[in-house]
Amino acid sequence: MSGTDPYAGFPEDFFRRDDERPDELFYGPPRLVTHIDDDALAAVGALYAELGIDGWAPRPQRVLDLMSSWISHFRTPPAELVVLGMNAAELAANTAATERVVQDLNADPRLPLPDEDVDAAVCCVSIDYLTRPIEVLEEIGRVLRPGGTLAITFSNRCFPTKAVRGWLLTDDEQHAALVAELVRRAGRFTEPEVSLRTPPGRGDPLYAVVATRLP
Repeated sequence: MSGTDPYAGFPEDFFRRDDERPDELFYGPPRLVTHIDDDALAAVGALYAELGIDGWAPRPQRVLDLMSSWISHFRTPPAELVVLGMNAAELAANTAATERVVQDLNADPRLPLPDEDVDAAVCCVSIDYLTRPIEVLEEIGRVLRPGGTLAITFSNRCFPTKAVRGWLLTDDEQHAALVAELVRRAGRFTEPEVSLRTPPGRGDPLYAVVATRLP
């Protein structure tokens, strides 16, 4: 995307939030809770198993869980799980983690990992909080190995003061189209696949956008 504005076409305030105070203030107190219902959480684990990025994969997987917390929703954790999030206490409570990184991606979207370091990257119900999502997605593409999997899941719940304004002004189907477009604009992935992973009209919806790192 060198030489072009990756956000061209989006309204100027699309990726601003109502609460623009430093995120570390909002996320400072640990929240050892889940943010979607049990069926949606189960759908996250089922997706990871279907994609072959959990502990049942034919070969050991090294996975990056972005904007993570005290639980990563794998049915069986991968051999190596790097969890990156805002709250040290929450990450410390994540028993599946083998590495923990405290980082605010809105302050610095650069990932502290070498090129082609992980087999897969996941982001669960957090993409709506990123103010520079394309830069983060470009970084994910950098640290993923060629052919590696990107899996972004989201629902219709959020902290409204911290979600970007464009997310709050759009519906579920538009959210899916938005996330797919952000993945496209990162320029490092195959055409993203969008799916609804839970039964329509029953409980929290769980959507997934999945793509593969290009060679």
